Order: sequence, then structure tokens, then C-alpha cells
Amino acid sequence: MADLFNELAQKITGKRLRIVFPEGEDERIAQAAERLAKEGLITPVVINASKEIEGCEHVSPDTYPGFEDLVEAFVERRKGKATAEQAREQLKDPNYFGTMLVYTGNAHGLVSGAAHTTADTVRPALQIIKTKEGVSKTSGAFIMTKGEDRYIFADCAITVAPTAEDLAEIAAESAKTARAFGINPKVALLSFSTKGSAVTEETEKVAEATELAKQRLGDTPVDGEMQFDAAFVPSVAEKKAPDSPLKGQANVFVFPSLEAGNISYKIAQRIGGMEAVGPILQGLNAPVNDLSRGCSVEDAYNLALITAAQSLPEGE
Repeated sequence: MADLFNELAQKITGKRLRIVFPEGEDERIAQAAERLAKEGLITPVVINASKEIEGCEHVSPDTYPGFEDLVEAFVERRKGKATAEQAREQLKDPNYFGTMLVYTGNAHGLVSGAAHTTADTVRPALQIIKTKEGVSKTSGAFIMTKGEDRYIFADCAITVAPTAEDLAEIAAESAKTARAFGINPKVALLSFSTKGSAVTEETEKVAEATELAKQRLGDTPVDGEMQFDAAFVPSVAEKKAPDSPLKGQANVFVFPSLEAGNISYKIAQRIGGMEAVGPILQGLNAPVNDLSRGCSVEDAYNLALITAAQSLPEGE
């Protein structure tokens, strides 16, 4: 895992990226922000800090000089769903205020969740930043590492019962996430069946999703519907899916439902001894990521590096 974050640090150094932390009063966030600033990796923009944090930019809804500009932009973005008075009240919330800083280009990304729920973090992002053109929903991916091996698991956090179209979209966005973190994507859409060994509504959904994903992914190797062993173990792939372009070497795994994804990453983490980083929100116009309320200083530091890396143009 250290290698991954060393790579990310090198990638973002000198880019002068600004990452918002809406929970400046939380001591873990304060320590992570101070470390990031001292190491010169990003410029932390800390909201409502309870103390001065060296090297950081401190802001507050109550004193921000461009607050009325944010109000105007919020009203315009919400397209009649909020009056100026409602916007002023809404933007007192540090997550909404921080998200507007990202939306208006005053910051490159946002990290929250140490003291707020996932909904508190994600809702403003969906209302304000919204998903990229061609992406209908955000999804949650984990980077799973063990030694030098890296994998992407998705969706493990957001979409409860994805449709075939959703799965294809998740596959495409997960491939982008893989590339951003040094993984050459080979994408498997997983099921309890391999190539029609069982035929049910569930397996047919994944088979359909695979065809849609191939259209989205072009030359990127992608296959499904597949059991995990057929996607991951070359000797099993030879028997179950001999014509698969993956050849048992998949590294991006798209799960057929949220329950499957969430259970699988926790099993890999707790029994398999893998390290899990995430969830990383995919498909947004600008990166917003969610910490666990039980997070450590290191978790906040690492997620800030990921968020900064996500903000770079693809291929940079």
C-alpha cells in the first residue's frame, strides 16, 4: 500500500491542487491537513477549523468574501429548487459550502465523512457537482491491495440493485479508476454462472451488461458473465472460459449487486488479508470522497491523496 501512496504523492506534487476538508473541527482532519500542507502535496482548504492549522487555508461560510457569489451559483445550479434565502441557509452546512467551492472552481476536490454520514457527503455532490455527461449514476469502488498486487472492486458502496446498463457504466468507470491508480484494466463482470452454465434472470442481466460494457470499453479487455475463479485463475479460465480475453487475469471486478460487492470486499479484507481503500466515488464531474466516521489520521491523509489524483486530467 505504501508504494501506491508514494506514487500518488509523486503524481500530485507541484500541481498546486486544493482539496476541501469540511470537518476542520475534527482533530484527525486537522492533523491530516497539517501533514499534507507540510509535505507540500496539496493546499488543504479547511472549513470551520477550531484552531489555526499551519500551512492550510482557513474558510468559513460566515466570513467567506465570495459567499453571495456561491449563493447565486447555487440557486442557478438547483434550477428553481431553492430560493436565495434557502440557499444562504443551506450553504451554512459545511458539506454544501465545501461542495460549492469545488463546483465553482475554487477547489479541486473534497474529503468528508469523519464526522458526517455518507449521505451528508454524497447528497451535496449529487445535487451540485452531478455526474459526468454519459454517466447516469455515481458508484463506489475500492482499491484492494496485497503486496504489489492491486485490484478494483465495484460497486461496493452505492448502487443497491444495478440494471444491466448500470453494470456496464460501472465497468467503464472502474476501468478509468484503475488507470488512474496504475492498473492496466482487465474487467470481469461477475456472476454465479460462467458463460451460461446457469441461465436465470440474474445471469442474463450480467451477460447483457457485458455486451454493453464492450461497447463502452473499446479495446479494454472485458468479459462476463463469469464466476470469480474463471476470471482470476488461469487454469480455471482454460476450462470454463477458454475463449475469454481475460485468460484468468482480471484485475477489475464488477459485482452484480451491492450486497455481493460489499460482502466480497470485506471477506477479502478480513480473511484474505487485503488492504481496502475507499469507497472512491466514480462518475462525478469533480472528486468527492467519503471517509468512515471511525477513520484514522492516516485514512484521511490517504483519501486526500486519492482525491487529488482523481482531479487530474485522465492520462496525466
